[in-house]
This record gives sequence, C-alpha cells and structure tokens, in this order.
Amino acid sequence: MSLEQYAIIESTLREGEQFANAFFTTAEKVEIARLLDAFGVEYLELTSPAASPQSRRDCEAIARLGLRAKVLTHTRCHLEDAKLAVDTGVDGIDVVFGTSSYLRQFSHGKEIPEIIEEAIAVIEYIKGQGLEVRFSSEDSFRSELVDLLTVYRAVDRVGVDRVGIADTVGIAHPLQVYELVKTLRGVVHCDIEFHGHNDTGCAIANAYCALAAGATHVDTSVLGIGERNGITPLGGFIARMYADNPELVRRKYDLPLLREIENRVAKLVGVDVPFNNYITGYTAFTHKAGIHAKAILNNPSTYEILQPEDFGLTRYLHIAHRLTGWNAIRHRAEQLRLDLTDQQVKEITQHIKALADEKPLSLDDVDALLREYHSGATGAREGVKGGS
Repeated sequence: MSLEQYAIIESTLREGEQFANAFFTTAEKVEIARLLDAFGVEYLELTSPAASPQSRRDCEAIARLGLRAKVLTHTRCHLEDAKLAVDTGVDGIDVVFGTSSYLRQFSHGKEIPEIIEEAIAVIEYIKGQGLEVRFSSEDSFRSELVDLLTVYRAVDRVGVDRVGIADTVGIAHPLQVYELVKTLRGVVHCDIEFHGHNDTGCAIANAYCALAAGATHVDTSVLGIGERNGITPLGGFIARMYADNPELVRRKYDLPLLREIENRVAKLVGVDVPFNNYITGYTAFTHKAGIHAKAILNNPSTYEILQPEDFGLTRYLHIAHRLTGWNAIRHRAEQLRLDLTDQQVKEITQHIKALADEKPLSLDDVDALLREYHSGATGAREGVKGGS
C-alpha cells in the first residue's frame, strides 16, 4: 500500500546543508523551499534552530511562507531544542536519538531506558503544543533489534506520528531494509519514515524497499547532497517510483520542474549535474547504437522506461559515429527534408561509418554529408531527365 500512498520529506534544507559545498543564505533557502513546494513535495525539513541564530531565523522565515508543504525542523531529542523549535512556527519536529552501541558509547553515553525516558518527555511536550512529531533512531542498522523495537514500542504508545529508521552510515542493503521495516510494521501503529545514506550506492533501492515493506515516508535531497556522499536523491527516487506507477507520479508532482530545481541547487553548491544523472543528465535520453535507434524510432518504450516529455525533456539520437544505423540516418535526412531512397541512405551510412573510423564526427559533419549527397543525387537525376 505504501507504494501508492507515500510522502517525500525533502531534506535539501537540512541534510543538504551538511553537504561540503553548501552555504545557503536565507534568500536562497526561501527560493529552494518555494521551488520544492511548487514541485509538490509533501514536507520540507529544515536545519535545527538550535544550530545557529541564522538557522533559527531561517526556520521562522520559511514557516511564514504559507507553503502547501508541511515545514519541519530536525533536532536532537532534547527538551530545550524542542522548545526552541516550537517557537519558530514550524508544523512539526523531527527528533533523533542515537541507538547504536557506537553512538551510545562514543556520543551521548546513555542507555536504552534513559533514551526512552527522554524521548517520551520530548514527544509529549511537542504533541502538547499541537505539532506533528517524528522520533528516529540514529544509526539504526548498527543498533540491536531488541533495543530498536523496545524504543519504538515505547514512543508509539505515547502517540508519536512517525518513527524513523536511519541508515546513517549507508551500511544497509535492500534486503536488510525490507526485513527491518517489515518487522517494525508489525510492532507499531504509527507511520514509518526511512532516511538512507548513499555511501555504498544503495540509497534509492533501500528507500524503495522500505516503502514496499510498509514505510510511509522517504527522506530525499536534491541531487542527493548531504553529509559525505549524501542521501536518497530526489530525482532518482522520482525515477524509481515513476517506473512503478507513471500515472501516480505525474499526478503527485510537477515533473518538468525537476530540471530547474536540480540546476539551481547545483549552481548554488558549485557542482555540475552529472552526465548520467537520473532523468536530467545530458545522456539520460541519448541513444547511440544503431539497433537501439531503429527501435526507438518505431516505439520509444523499447529502450526507455521513462518518457522524457513527462519531464519537459526530449530524446536525442546520436548518429555521428561508427555504430550508427541507416534507420537513424534516414530519420535525420527526413528532419532535414532531404528526399533520399533507402538505398541512397544505406550508401551514405556506410560512408559515415568509414569516416568515423578515421576521425570524430559531429552532427554538423553528418548534415553536410547528407546535403552533399542529396545535391549530387538530385543533380544526377536532373541530368538524366535533361538527357532524355
């Protein structure tokens, strides 16, 4: 059911701010928030107001924008942090507490009963203020299962809106995620959120498996930016969910806006959108091999699981190379309104292949060859007519 009913918690303004190159001004945060809201994400997660005076002002500014998305902030599971967050006017607070032996020993030094006691106090306070609240364990996949379930049961009993599973170091794989979420789904009645880091390249697959097992919310960031290698990228998650149910994704989100969002965030953090980026990378809808081009011309779905037009994009047939096929060359000739027979197109295709073996070619080179061949063929035909 969660594959049809899920919500995105977009964390570019929280997790994304932890990216090495991210230094967002308030105006830039407002711009990103408006873009993501227009795209249709259900939640925006902001840096804790306890982080700095400017972080607090940023929370207040975005909470006042009147966005459709719910505005959350992410804090430690401390009562003082929660009180500060409530005062900013956000719609909800995501609180986090480390539960792995690593964090309990080397970070906060608390045992499970102490974690539960503090979590209940913070959750009851936030709920008493009329705000939404999520409790997440940190480093969930290096925590003992019995500890996790003990904590989750306790916070579920006091009315937490969501519990969060966090693959904080990116160690989990899809089967582990599925099993943990499925187990948790049988223990708690509240919603379940998944936050996955991408250190081992599993973030998108892990997010998908979390939903398949019963999670209801997934954390993303634009281009996946965040601590270290970041988290589940918004575009990659959208691509995965679109492949499952295109109509649902088209209905939920303003897909053509994705490219503008990614380009803007990339510019703000000083990186390029990768060539193979999901959906918006410049090779995402590029076809080169001759056999692929022929099939694409007949029916794009033969080699495309995503429809570029749904994202405001177009496909590109790369024809200036030795792998090109005559169907693609014929298509280009038709685009140029050059009247050539199939046999003529096959001849020029062989010429293009031979030239491409000797040096790199551009589309302009191919176009010039096509026009030159067409002129010669036309002149020959006219000569024959004149002689008769």
